[in-house]
Amino acid sequence: MPRRSPKAPILIVLHQEHSTPGRVGRLLRERGFPLDIRRPRFGDPLPETLAGHAGAVIFGGPMSANDPDDFVKAEIDWIAVPLKENKPYLGLCLGAQMMAKHLGASVWAHPEGRAEIGYYPLVTTEDGRRLGPFPDHVYQWHREGCELPRDGRLLATSDGAFPVQAFAYGPAAVGVQFHPEITYAQVHRWTGNNNTRLQMKGACERQQHIDGHVMHGPKVQAWLGHFLDRWANNALSLSESGRS
Repeated sequence: MPRRSPKAPILIVLHQEHSTPGRVGRLLRERGFPLDIRRPRFGDPLPETLAGHAGAVIFGGPMSANDPDDFVKAEIDWIAVPLKENKPYLGLCLGAQMMAKHLGASVWAHPEGRAEIGYYPLVTTEDGRRLGPFPDHVYQWHREGCELPRDGRLLATSDGAFPVQAFAYGPAAVGVQFHPEITYAQVHRWTGNNNTRLQMKGACERQQHIDGHVMHGPKVQAWLGHFLDRWANNALSLSESGRS
């Protein structure tokens, strides 16, 4: 039997020295994709083309897409590469907001200072049902949201502080406001080291995070595996979503 050609790597962009790609990284590796992990914040360059990659994922971080740091601006500008080349792009929280900002949409803090930190309900839109549906509860860790970019398609929303929860752009790019990569260990670590965030208006108490992950985590993992199967193989057919 002939050997299959090795899969091209997925570019992984992280924003903290010790952060990991969590469940997303594990599921991609299980599917045979090597991970090309880079941290532009600490000097790693981003490729001029994704010709040698199967796709790219920009993860979250404590910074804002509105920050003036050079690496933030460079990442936002770099998103033109996967969009122009129609390569699979996935933005998680900050990565979604960066894509929205690249496309001319605003990234904003809630006017009442509300945050979404913990598990919250999610509503799949008609366009989103073509890809999912999304899980009914997802893990959030953010105090900013974004507008839906022009020509973007809303995939998931909520009745909470930030209604744009997932959106698609072009044939292969998806941004989600939530954190499907979160693991049980990460829930404990994030909630144990960020007491200030847990005291923000709208945030869930620490035990609610843990209980919520036990209840909703398996459903999110099942959804994520199905989503990544299609996303990494450029088989989402996003250009057909909600369009005739």
